[in-house]
Amino acid sequence: MAQGLFSRVALLLAVAAPGGMALQAAIRPRALAPALFRSTSASRSFGKKVQSRRRAIMDMSAAGSDVRVRFAPSPTGTLHVGGARTALFNWLKARKEGGKFILRIEDTDLARSTRESEESMIADLRWLGLDWDEGPDVGGDFGPYRQSERSHIYKECADKLIAEGHAYPCFASEEELEAQRAEAEAKGENFVYPGTWRDADPKTVEEKIKNGDPYVVRFKVPPGARVEINDLVRGQVGWDAEAMVGDFILLRSSGVPVYNFCVAVDDATMGITHVVRAEEHLSNTLRQGLVLEALGYRMPTYAHASLILGEDRSKLSKRHGATSVDQFKREGFCREAMINYLAGLGWNDGTDKEIYSVPEVISAFSIDRIVNSPSMFDMQKLKWVNSQHVRAYTPEALGALLAPLLASASGLFEDGEFGPHPLQPSDKFVNLVVSASQDKIETLQDAVSLAKTVLSYPFLATVESGAADEILNEGDFKELTSALVAAYDAGSLPGTHEDPAAFSEEQWKGFVKGLGKELGRKGKRLFHPVRLAVTGTMSGPDVGLQASLVSEASTMKGLVTGAVVPLSERMELLRSWTEAKGNCPEQPVQGAGSGSGKGGKKKKKKLLARDVLTSAGLELLGANPRELNRILDDFRAGREKAPKGEKEATKSGGGAKGGEAAAGGPILEGLAAEAVQMDIRVGTIVKAWPHPDSDKLWCEEIDLGEPEPRTICSGL
Repeated sequence: MAQGLFSRVALLLAVAAPGGMALQAAIRPRALAPALFRSTSASRSFGKKVQSRRRAIMDMSAAGSDVRVRFAPSPTGTLHVGGARTALFNWLKARKEGGKFILRIEDTDLARSTRESEESMIADLRWLGLDWDEGPDVGGDFGPYRQSERSHIYKECADKLIAEGHAYPCFASEEELEAQRAEAEAKGENFVYPGTWRDADPKTVEEKIKNGDPYVVRFKVPPGARVEINDLVRGQVGWDAEAMVGDFILLRSSGVPVYNFCVAVDDATMGITHVVRAEEHLSNTLRQGLVLEALGYRMPTYAHASLILGEDRSKLSKRHGATSVDQFKREGFCREAMINYLAGLGWNDGTDKEIYSVPEVISAFSIDRIVNSPSMFDMQKLKWVNSQHVRAYTPEALGALLAPLLASASGLFEDGEFGPHPLQPSDKFVNLVVSASQDKIETLQDAVSLAKTVLSYPFLATVESGAADEILNEGDFKELTSALVAAYDAGSLPGTHEDPAAFSEEQWKGFVKGLGKELGRKGKRLFHPVRLAVTGTMSGPDVGLQASLVSEASTMKGLVTGAVVPLSERMELLRSWTEAKGNCPEQPVQGAGSGSGKGGKKKKKKLLARDVLTSAGLELLGANPRELNRILDDFRAGREKAPKGEKEATKSGGGAKGGEAAAGGPILEGLAAEAVQMDIRVGTIVKAWPHPDSDKLWCEEIDLGEPEPRTICSGL
């Protein structure tokens, strides 16, 4: 049976080689195998066989087209960035040297492995652009490429090891092993299987097998065996096999092979020449090396890269945020940036260069530049790297990436009959989003968020937040809003009346220039207020570009209701806000004092509750709820101080203690009246004072245009 396996492998090699000559793959008969371990017991027959096989062999370091590397994930979850880096290093090795990159699925964990996970990992690898030459979906001369489909190969190899005395059936029960393990722990020793069935009577073994007694197959570790490798990252590494592992299991009682046995057999029969993997697999090399030697195969060249750590210096895990390739894809990271950043986690080319294209990474990569110290995953650095790649895209390439994200974005487009909105990269809407976002975003999802913000109109929220106080305090903002509304009414405001397709940024620039001349404004006194009035925000892309994007979106089909506020609606809202000011004089929200402070800045006078009673004060506070709330809080808490002159008068007249004056004097304090319930009307608050029976209510006099004002109770 074992001979049949080797004949099959040899035939595959002969058929695959040009002209029928055997390939120089890493599969050799026992006579050519290197001595991976040394036996100190020359009297043992196995040790004598090892000594007799020891001879000089050709160098194991394959080069060029002979290089065969593999990525062998277990399909038990998503593709982690650590696994993606391992795949990348192997892929770079193959592409740099013209070798083969093999994808092998290690799915022997039947309880946890799923085909869905396998498909997810394959999709992630494809998204990264890590194509493979052989694998479960593309085939190859050394398949099958799923371990679950290679059981017959593992069985043949196990039978060969038993037949040649390198493995044996073990009938030790779990209870026996548990008792031995407990005894070792009680002595403070590491448990190593004592080899109870190692040299059992063959007749006893045969009889127990015939009786159907369960057993595992264990590898017979030679006395004094030592495995050594010259790791390309860590240098010389060695293990004393007998002391560290004892006789380890190859096949479980169910017949399912264990991980290390499968890996050793697969690497050998697939002709793998180099294995680049994480350092957590370093200890597995001991068992795999012993199996390879016993089967007569030679070991591949190993390179064990260090772990990836989170920012807290612990092993990277889900608690550090996004760790799977799919998560990074959904969060808007680009494949080129991921390859660039992952390559730099543990490798560098010896220069200060940080941004690489994929071809540049391939050209610069070499395993001997992989460092043996841990690498820290820095999310902010990844975002920066991603932003550099976004800026390097052509507008067409970035549009191709953004179109599907915009089409499927929640709250932007409605799904069509056959899925997401059929938005095309060449659509004007996509081109405008690219122009507005390319030099401002870190991730592709940032462009989606920016588009949503541009299409909305948070004018009132911006004003009420206080972010626009500097513009409002200039005192003439209403003049500009009135001019914009007048231009809209006259049909001269671009993007509000004519065909949006005819709208251009040049039109907008010309309009703003003319508006500036009309109002005698320029620079930030013109552009900042225009930005606030037209976009409702204090910062963002060019206002003309935003207006163009809004104009284009206003005519598109498939947008979620309310996703875009057209320029016409913005002007109507601005009209209402401007008219709400009435004819009251414009003045700073917080009042402008006389004189100036440092740097020529005007001193600001804090409004007191007494100012509420003036028509101008009421007008100002109606437009600035935040300031009104501040005044009312001060009044309720009794924190308002009377000005110095009033304070002295209060003292001499026996007023409020400590110089404190009730805000607004007797008007707010003494004009409490009965509040009555009324229907909803639109009017002007003339007076306001605390409710005499509740600290959560206020009394207000409302002017509804009737002969007498009405008094109401409010939860202002």
